[in-house]
Amino acid sequence: MARPTLGDQAHGALEAELLNEKAESLGRAGRAAEQALKALAEADAADAEREALIDRAAEKVWAFLVQRELCGFVTSAGVFADLRVPPEVVARLGAARGKADPSR
Repeated sequence: MARPTLGDQAHGALEAELLNEKAESLGRAGRAAEQALKALAEADAADAEREALIDRAAEKVWAFLVQRELCGFVTSAGVFADLRVPPEVVARLGAARGKADPSR
């Protein structure tokens, strides 16, 4: 059995560091999605900011789904139930918001 070389050890350390960063990023994205969904759930239905809260929740849930995929999780069905993502947020997932570019 061959002893690991210094290059092998460095490669292993780098892989461990990247895996750790992916896990931390996934945690941050999940917490951001949860916070945005909580803010939306606590908002009054007649709140003037409701549309912005829906957009923000959709943005954060979308970022969480992308981060999950980058970590190797290919199915998202359980995420919607676990986070209790309302249909109005699901409908906006992946949608770009903002002013249209007049030069196009």
